[in-house]
Amino acid sequence: MYLIDTNIFLEVMLARSKKKQCAHFLTLLRDGKEFGVITDFSIHSIIIIMESLKKKKELRIFLASLTGYKGLSIYDTKIQDELEAIDISLEKNLDIEDSIQYSAALSLNADGIVSLDKHFDGMEIPRIEPLPIKE
Repeated sequence: MYLIDTNIFLEVMLARSKKKQCAHFLTLLRDGKEFGVITDFSIHSIIIIMESLKKKKELRIFLASLTGYKGLSIYDTKIQDELEAIDISLEKNLDIEDSIQYSAALSLNADGIVSLDKHFDGMEIPRIEPLPIKE
């Protein structure tokens, strides 16, 4: 089971450069061919980002789509995760957002963190990028 970082969803929603490979991975999650977890923190971060970009319609589609993923569950971060995140931030020199994600991955005993964020490289839980799609 993987922790899915915020940027995987945003890459698709904002049509960034790795949109295709992220969309392919999210399709695997949707169809139950891969299994992962998104934190409530990620969902709230996406809400804030999309609202700031005036993309409320796209945000609504995103939130509604989460109920259709067979291979995705939502992890509600606990205060303990967030306290641990501060320690991780200080120890590993990660920002708080990445530290909360990493703390959740530790709590979940995740096999990896699917992310485009290289700040997770070299950590105990490996960072995994969605594989490029052959066209």
